[in-house]
Amino acid sequence: MSSMDTRYLFKRYNTWWVKVAVPKPLREQLGYDLRKSLKTHELDKAQELRWQEVEVLKSKIDAAKNVSELNLPVESQATPVAQYVPPTNVTDPQYYHKVVDCQHACPAHTPVPEYIRQISQGNYNEAYMLNWESNVFPGILGRTCDRPCEPACRRTRTHEKAVAICRLKRVTYDYKDEISSLIPVPEENNGKKVALIGGGPSSLTVARDLALMGYQCTLFERDPQAGGLMRTNIPSFRLPEEVLNEEVDQVLSLGIKTEFNSEIKSMKKLLNKDFDAVFVGTGAPKGRDIRIEGREEAGANIHIGIDWLTSIAFEHTKSIGKKVIVLGGGNTAMDCCRTAIRLGAEEVKVTVRSPFDQMKASEWEIEDAIGEGIPIHDNHVPKRFIVKDNKLVGMEFEKVKAVFDDNGKRSLVPTGDEPVIFECDDVLVAIGQDNAFEWIERDIGIEFGEWDMPIVDKVTFQSSNEKVFFGGDAAWGPENIIWAAAHGHQAAISIDSFCKNLDLYNRPEPKTTLISQKMGVHEWSYDNDISQAKRYLVPHADKKDALKDLKLEVELGFDEITALEEAQRCLNCDVQTAFSEDLCIECDACVDICPTDCISFVHNDSEENLRNKLRIPAVNLNQQILVSDQLEQTSRVMVKDEDVCLHCGLCAERCPTGAWDMQNFLYQEAKVYS
Repeated sequence: MSSMDTRYLFKRYNTWWVKVAVPKPLREQLGYDLRKSLKTHELDKAQELRWQEVEVLKSKIDAAKNVSELNLPVESQATPVAQYVPPTNVTDPQYYHKVVDCQHACPAHTPVPEYIRQISQGNYNEAYMLNWESNVFPGILGRTCDRPCEPACRRTRTHEKAVAICRLKRVTYDYKDEISSLIPVPEENNGKKVALIGGGPSSLTVARDLALMGYQCTLFERDPQAGGLMRTNIPSFRLPEEVLNEEVDQVLSLGIKTEFNSEIKSMKKLLNKDFDAVFVGTGAPKGRDIRIEGREEAGANIHIGIDWLTSIAFEHTKSIGKKVIVLGGGNTAMDCCRTAIRLGAEEVKVTVRSPFDQMKASEWEIEDAIGEGIPIHDNHVPKRFIVKDNKLVGMEFEKVKAVFDDNGKRSLVPTGDEPVIFECDDVLVAIGQDNAFEWIERDIGIEFGEWDMPIVDKVTFQSSNEKVFFGGDAAWGPENIIWAAAHGHQAAISIDSFCKNLDLYNRPEPKTTLISQKMGVHEWSYDNDISQAKRYLVPHADKKDALKDLKLEVELGFDEITALEEAQRCLNCDVQTAFSEDLCIECDACVDICPTDCISFVHNDSEENLRNKLRIPAVNLNQQILVSDQLEQTSRVMVKDEDVCLHCGLCAERCPTGAWDMQNFLYQEAKVYS
């Protein structure tokens, strides 16, 4: 067999597939051909797997042929018309919203492709304000966001690496001009007063939204500055203080009354004041401790991670021991270990109970820690602190392995290996965070449920006390800043409705536009690069300098040229392929030119059958397929797999009748202010 033998094989986006042609009489039932991914990049492996899969596909064809030869009545073979997939309702804003995968995945529904296009045009102010409207903190989030948008990016399905969406968000901050004139002016005071407990991102978002509506907002913060865990738990080498201050002050400058160094110790007393509503955005400020042998004796050298980071942020702590162990595998643990090095630790180890690939920290946070020479020891369960002469000298760990039962539940089972002992001078405990609601009395109508968390409505963010609302980490436990901002928007809508005696479940609709980009017969006002362009790397500060300076920002951000190049990798998923049945002549020109074979003309069927009849089966059930009304000439329907469409516009360019059009869809999540 030749090493280049590719019979029945074809390659699609660096992955080998097997394909078997369907005889013409069966194409209506099965489609043009049957295909299956072999899930390998290697030709040798694909050749090994090929014949087995070919036989499987051929057996499906034979089975269909046998049914056909029985000459059964049509109604016995066909799907009932009632089960046919109805024409897609593209007037529903949620349909195209879901097609814009990055924006849909963003908790605040930031219009990602639109602001990236603005970057590519050098309109940094406009790009920044699009972010500011949605997520409030573009400069902060451009450095610290957990990036739920990037795994959803269409580039991950077609070209491996996602667009650097988060770092392009930072670009909008880094290159904007003075934008104070673009910030909306608050409406006249409406006489309503709202108390906000905690100065973190959820409270600040509520304050911004309501202040613009004329509400008098008072922010109570126990620390001397607003920002919450953004200030106290994110090190300066990741989030410079000047960036944090600027974006926090943008909110406070809208007329927010601040009460710093003011810890609320009684919700009952606050409710007795003349506030019309109260929002709780206190985060999850209580770090979890570990109770094992030696904890009390070694207490002076064992530090709760988030408390330790806070003490550094306010410059109360300026040093650490030479040998440091960090317990935990989340982002806080990564911040702790990297901070310890900058405070002078010579040897820092991270230990994690779980396997490495199950760590909770973001991939890029782990990469940065490893890049700074910090080893991560997985499958290590802490057993005891080792104390000699009343001094911490080390820790003992038990080696474990992950074992999964039939239901996928994980257990950590000892391997039987000898215990592992690491020397240390200090231990940083970063094994999780909890909420702390001791200050909320249990006789004021606020009900608590599991884990002593308040019972909060997931739509309205209202507690069982109608006057009190929760958001951010205070509502459902630790999440990222972007989630806190999203919660804040929704809570602000509810507070506004509550103060106006309106139905809290009557949520405002999003703002949407759908505008043709046509400039000529076959020319559109946008350009799509569907090349295999690699993701551009973000430059970092020199490691020697970075590890010596607690405040030197490690990531330097894109320069303007690189930002432009990275922006060009965006596939403009918000420019939709709009199809008009009445203009289609079924020439199949769009089918021939589509680079991903995502367009098919077939007879309607049940959704399961329809998905499998396409030129390439639409296997991602989480993404809808676009189905047209019945076409006049052949009674077929046009079906497009939205999951792999590149929005390249080649179908519209090739169509001789203009049945395809490229239309820009802008989705803006509703805010309480217009």
